[in-house]
Amino acid sequence: MEQLTNGVMRDGDRPLDFKEGEILCFDKPLGWTSFKVVGHARYHLCRYLGVKKLKVGHAGTLDPLATGVVVVCTGKATRRIEELQAHTKEYVATLQLGATTPSYDLEHPIDAEYPTEHITPELVEETLKRFVGEIEQVPPAFSACMVNGKRAYDLARKGKEVELKAKRLVIDEIELLDCQLPSITIRVVCSKGTYIRALARDIGEALNSGAHLTALRRTRVGNVRVEHCLEPLKFKEWVEALPAPPEELTDKENKNS
Repeated sequence: MEQLTNGVMRDGDRPLDFKEGEILCFDKPLGWTSFKVVGHARYHLCRYLGVKKLKVGHAGTLDPLATGVVVVCTGKATRRIEELQAHTKEYVATLQLGATTPSYDLEHPIDAEYPTEHITPELVEETLKRFVGEIEQVPPAFSACMVNGKRAYDLARKGKEVELKAKRLVIDEIELLDCQLPSITIRVVCSKGTYIRALARDIGEALNSGAHLTALRRTRVGNVRVEHCLEPLKFKEWVEALPAPPEELTDKENKNS
């Protein structure tokens, strides 16, 4: 059974082989894209191996304004990306009630405000229960969903109308962690394809108000917990502490590059 050891999802105690395939788990910093995490990992691994190219990809996008678990695959392990994307995910999200933004988070300024005087902690608790189980969710216009061959966020940022169809997904758990109205913090365990920004929008509407995310952290993907993940800003030092790679691997790669 695979275990997360020193930031690497591994089965057994074999030597690391990034070309054959490794699964690295990172705690993505605020402001970084998932693509930047991939590029950062690729750069330092290529330097370590002495090669110009290495196949690297991530198993699930995390918004730039979110932090937390991003799973990165190297080499032949990139074939497992779809499998890893299907794992259950856990998030801790902070919602500001009474106001909305076009992107349902802090990427855009507030575009509308709504009353919150009627909202109580008890109402919040009862409302959250309505979202547990199988639900239909319309993804945000500012998302990576494809619309006629183009990313929805590209169209939305150009001011074009974006119509996305509702998707069926599963919310396993929602727990109210903190309630300092008009702000609430919730823990969400959910299936692949869940947009927590869209969940914030829907919770706001269900409360007869509005809502948007002010903070989001992905705390778990499958069995991978964020506290056991690698820090991208310390990845250079992590790589430099590894044993030297086998000469036959670097020699072969250099000849082919």
